Amino acid sequence: MNRKYFEMTPPVSRTTPFGIFVDQSGYYRDSGKKAIIPFECGSFEIVDMDGNVRFSGAPVSAGFDGQSGDNVWLADFTGLSEPGRYYVRAGGKTSAVFRIGNDIYDDVFDKTSKAFYFLRCGCGLDEHHAGVWHHGKCHSAPARLWDNRSVTLDVTGGWHDAGDYGRYVTAGACAAAHLLYAFRIFPEAFEKQILNIPESGCPDILSEIRYELEWMLKMQDSEGGVYHKATTAQHAPFVMPEEDTAEMFVFPVSSMATADLAAVCALASGVYAAYDKAFAEKLRNAAERSAKWLDNHPGFIGFSNPEGCNTGGYGESDDHSNRFWAYSELYALTGDLKYHDRLVSALNEDFPLTALGYGEVGGLGSLAYVLSKQGKDVHLDYKLKSMFRRRGEELKKAADSSVYGIAMEDDDYCWGSNMNLMKKAMIFAINDVLSEDRSYRGYAVRHLNYLLGANALGISYVTGVGEFRCNYPHLRPAFADRIEECIPGMVAGGPNRFLSDPFARQVIPEGTPPMKCYADDTASYSLNEITIYWNSPAVFVLAYMCRK
Repeated sequence: MNRKYFEMTPPVSRTTPFGIFVDQSGYYRDSGKKAIIPFECGSFEIVDMDGNVRFSGAPVSAGFDGQSGDNVWLADFTGLSEPGRYYVRAGGKTSAVFRIGNDIYDDVFDKTSKAFYFLRCGCGLDEHHAGVWHHGKCHSAPARLWDNRSVTLDVTGGWHDAGDYGRYVTAGACAAAHLLYAFRIFPEAFEKQILNIPESGCPDILSEIRYELEWMLKMQDSEGGVYHKATTAQHAPFVMPEEDTAEMFVFPVSSMATADLAAVCALASGVYAAYDKAFAEKLRNAAERSAKWLDNHPGFIGFSNPEGCNTGGYGESDDHSNRFWAYSELYALTGDLKYHDRLVSALNEDFPLTALGYGEVGGLGSLAYVLSKQGKDVHLDYKLKSMFRRRGEELKKAADSSVYGIAMEDDDYCWGSNMNLMKKAMIFAINDVLSEDRSYRGYAVRHLNYLLGANALGISYVTGVGEFRCNYPHLRPAFADRIEECIPGMVAGGPNRFLSDPFARQVIPEGTPPMKCYADDTASYSLNEITIYWNSPAVFVLAYMCRK
């Protein structure tokens, strides 16, 4: 990446002004509350905004933490439940201000949900809905088939996938599914949510997801196959969306994209039926056309970038979990036994049954089955629920052994580590729903604590949230708009011990502990990019928290 694009970015040495680390959104009145103190001290105080000490105690040594490289003391102030704004004081240092209350995550829930609006493609964002981050209409010209340049297609719409302006079906299907399941399982969380977007007539989050789904429907060919992606041949320079005028291409059909579209359209059809029957039927028809295509193409049809293209590949080594997800969603929607037969057959392949990311979607297929209201094989239903429970118990043990209370292994600190963090929190939330074991909630809260500041760098990894927060993501419009304050609600990728880009290798010293392998700098795509499928698991977890 040419450094010339980033002459206005801040020094990479930007560090927190706070010596004590907390969840900068705050803590629920009835939840555990621990501040991270990376130095030895004899006592700590919780101070309100009038300077009054409202709680005090002695930090407890948690020992040396290898992921952060710090000796850590924990200040437990669970006993303070009075609503208000506070900060921690100890050893001459303080924390950021945080809140105690029952609505502490409402703001970050709204911002991470609204983030998808700011990533819309094929339209302009007006000032009324986008504020200072408004911009002109982008990427609205017809696109050409990469393999047959004489064919043009209308593939306008959808969400820009990440820091770039590409749109990818598998990534979009995963993000949309996270959001749809959040709405389906925790609908009450969205009843009061007002995102200030142009559409109305159904809950705002469904209007936003529909914008992505309408684009995905355009990516289906006449036989039911689904084009893998729509991008330019090369990543755009760091310009505003409307200034990216290079020709758009549609790339060949893949079996992963086809299966994922079948899955997410079937899932969405069941959700939208209560709001727009015609749209729900359109989604169902699309899902069944893609399922028929899968029947006619039983072999794996993968994707890799052709010569002359360097945009995201989103390649996979097989489509086993994708097909399982598709058939599970279609059975849950239709009750047609042929889909049940196909999902059972798909289970003969080896893939993780609780994975919730775009690369492995077996967990979404499992979720579709266990939540289905259709008749189920009791043994399979028990097996899938047991897999979630087993995974949840594994993650509990990992979190209990962590100073920071999170179930992150060293290798989880990779490109998109905050996605890994939130997918683990999703497992806790799902187990709460499936088992009604309330202990899972506390584990999910701890993962949000980390995301929002209770980590080794004391930074909130969500733009616009917290006193010390990431503000310079690898995101083209956030750089090109020349506005100092970043578009709010974007979840940064987070620490990456593998330092997967040249800038990261330049600024992060060799041997840096995994949790500290991060720089809030636009130049680093492997540390500080954003993506729709990093935001979506955070929205799911926040909906779980905000549902009451």
